[in-house]
Amino acid sequence: MSSTYQPTNRSRTLADLLPNSAARHGSDGAFLFKNDSGSWEESSYDAVVAQVQALTLGFASLGIQRGDKVAILGNTRPEWTLFDFAAMSAGATVVPIYQSNSPAECQYVLDHSEARAIVVEDDEQLAKIIEVKDSLPALEFVLIMVGEAEGAIGMDELRKMGESGTAEEYKASYEAVEPGDLCKIVYTSGTTGPPKGCMISHGNYRAMLDMADTVNIIQEGETSYLFLPLAHVFALLIQYGMVDIGGRIAYWERDQLKIVPNLVEVKPESFPSVPRIFEKVHDTALASAESEGGLKAAIFRWAFRVGKRYRKAEAQGKKPGFLLTKQFNFADKAVFSKIRAIFGGNLRVAISGAAPIDPEILRFYEAAGVPLFEAWGMTETSTGGTTNMPGANRIGTVGRAVDGIDVKIAEDGELMIKGDNVFQGYYKNPEATAETITDGWLHTGDIASIDDDGYISIIGRKKEIIITAGGKNITPVNIEQEVKRHPLVSQCVVIGDRKPYLIALITLDQEALTRFAAEQGMLDEPAAMVNSPLVRETLEKHIEEVNKNFARVEQIKRFHILPHDLSQEGGELTPTLKIKRPVVATKYEKEIEELYAS
Repeated sequence: MSSTYQPTNRSRTLADLLPNSAARHGSDGAFLFKNDSGSWEESSYDAVVAQVQALTLGFASLGIQRGDKVAILGNTRPEWTLFDFAAMSAGATVVPIYQSNSPAECQYVLDHSEARAIVVEDDEQLAKIIEVKDSLPALEFVLIMVGEAEGAIGMDELRKMGESGTAEEYKASYEAVEPGDLCKIVYTSGTTGPPKGCMISHGNYRAMLDMADTVNIIQEGETSYLFLPLAHVFALLIQYGMVDIGGRIAYWERDQLKIVPNLVEVKPESFPSVPRIFEKVHDTALASAESEGGLKAAIFRWAFRVGKRYRKAEAQGKKPGFLLTKQFNFADKAVFSKIRAIFGGNLRVAISGAAPIDPEILRFYEAAGVPLFEAWGMTETSTGGTTNMPGANRIGTVGRAVDGIDVKIAEDGELMIKGDNVFQGYYKNPEATAETITDGWLHTGDIASIDDDGYISIIGRKKEIIITAGGKNITPVNIEQEVKRHPLVSQCVVIGDRKPYLIALITLDQEALTRFAAEQGMLDEPAAMVNSPLVRETLEKHIEEVNKNFARVEQIKRFHILPHDLSQEGGELTPTLKIKRPVVATKYEKEIEELYAS
């Protein structure tokens, strides 16, 4: 971190972020969450900071001090945020762990980070730690958010341990934290190898929050619906950003099936998400219209043709003509308003990040008036880097660099970034740090291009570029996106490194498969459907069409349908649903060999 860093008048660090914000927004809503009776309940900034003070002083009574590592393992929920701020206010470095991690994955992070304490969500997460605790000599304390358990300190117990302390002691604790202190060690998802611990300082995050302010993505008094795992930096930035500007965080019910109902109930102004949620809503809307058939399906398709023409005219600075406006108004009432209602009908901005999103999905939402924008960043940039935004949106790009960030393209096409948000390096890994940061410039690992207006297009990951036996460089992501446009396709992994041609491993979307089976009068048995000649014939025709968009060397010659979807439990996906290509290639080596042998 540069010694010239000057904190804003809001906060110096993330430790004093909450009390400073509470001083300005005391009675305003900070958290919104479902209580045990199933009703939405709100906590004010005053109430939140009072809880954090007690937990901070509770940590201090345990002997947790500046520089200690405190891990948090659990779903995104208010208690996660309370423990996070409390640990930081005690001077500790927080180590987030995905709630979906296995005991072995938890053990790796806890051992590598030398965590002195871990906060677990519930009995299910506690069981993982009990399984590996004997191999963790540095781990002294286990705390639990929900309920009580033998061998763990309950949240209420820790709060009571701190209630005898004073506001002055709390203030002295959080004010002792410096911008150069480590705020987080966030372990990367590890798509190509073991996770690396990214060291992010308080100054890095404070700089990132200042940068986020310049793009006006979130605003004071607004509500942001949060379901993303708080072990991921995207969710962390939203959490801190909402507290920073005096917004309200609406926490999900920890159930994927309740995300859309929650959005309808909460009616948030902002909604950060990974592409999969936007893809599922798109696919469901499309399938629903097609299943209705007849006039309704025709109106749906017509509406989006009209919407795209209307938005294109707007983007070109033209006033849509009388007839087009009339058509658009009808389309909006009949179709688009229903799409917006899925997200609560009150969205000012939705951000898609953490993975690439198909431009056609973005055009779908643009036509419907859902303000969805693609952004880009990394754990190593403390979350952010570039973004599209209202009035500055170019679909197919990840937007422009936010104020305070410099970007350039290296000779080999790699995107390079410099700014006060760039992390401190990898924990216990100076070699990887030296490879990643050169003269202050971060090697992002992404191959990219920058147009004359500063919009950045990500072409693909440097490590994922396929080099065929003929020496041709191919980016698989673009081909995979095209294949995934078919409703039946859930995942597509293109293989071909050092091979004579490309092949693909494909998984099927079970919901779409069930609809397909009903339409065709077939038995909906997953195993039978995977091997159905009609399913294969349908995908063959689709891939033939996809191949027409690519040069011969980039075309898929053969494909295999896997019997099950890729998953984190199966080891093929990261917690943010990115494909672990080496794992997939190893796990399905036999199927790959057969495709090349046939």
